[in-house]
Amino acid sequence: MFSHVMVGSNDVDRSKKFYDALFEKDAKPDDKGRLAYRKSGSVFMVTKPIDEQPAHHANGGTIGFNFESPEEVDAWHRRGVEAGGTPCEDPPGYRENAFGKLYLAYLRDPDGNKLCGLHRPQQ
Repeated sequence: MFSHVMVGSNDVDRSKKFYDALFEKDAKPDDKGRLAYRKSGSVFMVTKPIDEQPAHHANGGTIGFNFESPEEVDAWHRRGVEAGGTPCEDPPGYRENAFGKLYLAYLRDPDGNKLCGLHRPQQ
């Protein structure tokens, strides 16, 4: 359904260090300095706001990333914290809700954007 997600950053170099570590790959910057990370046909991007106003996170917004196993989610979360992210919500683990059983881990990037690592077990 989604082609890409883009978040704003007040310090793109700091964001590059964080997201390069989080995704275990170097960003591909474009000619405008925007960072792009590609996986499975989707693109996650980071940019300085085009309106030249300060970047700020969306209250209530979350960007979720799919993973193949709980171990991948845990490793992603650990890399994020080690690279300057902040854990938020409950610790990584299984949760049951209207969407079924999910393995989730949450953190905020250095600009405050809320990220979620998600694994959907076979049901």
